[in-house]
Amino acid sequence: MIGLLKYGSGLPFNRLGRLQESCEIPLAASTQWDIVHAAAVPMAPAFNELIRQAAQGEVLYNDDTTVRILQLMGERARKTQPPADDDRVRTGLYTSGVVATRAGVRIALFFSGHQHAGENLSDVLRHRAAQLETPIQMCDGLARNLPKELDTILANCLAHGRRNFVELHDRFPEECRHVIEAFKVIYHNDKLARDTKMSAAERLALHQTQSKPTMDELHAWLQRQLTDKLVERNSALGEAINYLLKRWEPLTLFLRKAGAPLDNNLCERALKKAILHRKNSMFYKTRNGARVGDMYMSLIYTCELSGVSAFDYLNQLQLHTTEIAKSPDRWMPWNYLETVNSVSDTA
Repeated sequence: MIGLLKYGSGLPFNRLGRLQESCEIPLAASTQWDIVHAAAVPMAPAFNELIRQAAQGEVLYNDDTTVRILQLMGERARKTQPPADDDRVRTGLYTSGVVATRAGVRIALFFSGHQHAGENLSDVLRHRAAQLETPIQMCDGLARNLPKELDTILANCLAHGRRNFVELHDRFPEECRHVIEAFKVIYHNDKLARDTKMSAAERLALHQTQSKPTMDELHAWLQRQLTDKLVERNSALGEAINYLLKRWEPLTLFLRKAGAPLDNNLCERALKKAILHRKNSMFYKTRNGARVGDMYMSLIYTCELSGVSAFDYLNQLQLHTTEIAKSPDRWMPWNYLETVNSVSDTA
C-alpha cells in the first residue's frame, strides 16, 4: 500500500506518515523507504520481464519529462570542467516513458536518469526478437526521441502539430481553423474505426479512402501558404506550418501502415504518473531511489492499462517470489490471475 500511494498516487512519504499517524500506526519516512525498497527486490524479475515483453511490441510510444535526482544533481554541480573531447557532460535529468502495444496488451515503462527517451528506447529494443518485423515508433518531432542504433518505422504525433495551431488561433483565426477542421476529420474517422472495432487493415483502408483526400488537400494548402508568400516563413504561423511540412511523412504514416497511431497521447498520459510524483514529492534522493520508483511506477501503471488491481498484483508478487523468479512471463499484469488460479488449483 505504501508503494501504491507513493508511486501510483504521488503521495510523498511525509504525507503518508501523517496519514498513518492518524490511524495510530506512524511510520518514519526512512522506515517507509526501507519497506518499499525491500519489497522491490522480489519484484525485479517481473519488471525485467516487462521490459522484455515491451520490446516485442508492434507499436512503441516514447517521450520525456524532467526529473530531479539529488545524487546526480550533486555530481553534476561538481563537474565544473568539460571533458577533453568534444562531448560535453550531459546535465539534464529526465524520466522517459515508453509504452508498448501488442495483441491488445499495453505495457508502460519508466526510466529516470541522464538518458533521453530515444536512448532508453534503444535499451528496450535490444531485447527484441530478431525475427520480428521492425516496430512502429510514435513520438513527437524531437531528435532526442529517436533510437540512434536501432531502426524503427517512425510516426510523428498529429496532436503536437495541431496544438501549434490551437495556440495561435486568436492571432490567425481563419488559417488555424482550416488546419484544425482538417484534423477534426481525421480524428472522427479514427474514432469510427475504434467504435466499430475495425481491424488494423480495415482501419487503414478507412483512412486511405476517407482521410487521405483531406490530408492531401491540407498538404497542398500548407505549401501554398509559403510558396505564394501568404504567410511569412519566420512568423509564428509560418513555423507551425513548417513543423507539419518537414514531418509530413511520419505525420501521415497512418495512411500507409496498418496499426500506425495518430498521436502520442498514450505515452503522454503515462508520463502524468511521473509528473504527479515530481509535483508532490519534488525529487528522488538517489539513483537507486529513482530506479525503485521507476519499477513501481511501471508495474502500477501497466496494471491500470490492463484493467487489474495494482494492489492485488503487487501483493501477489510478494506471495509468489519463487515462482516469479522461475517463470516471470506467467506473472505479468494481464495474465497473473490465471497463474494464481492454476497455483491454487494445484495446491
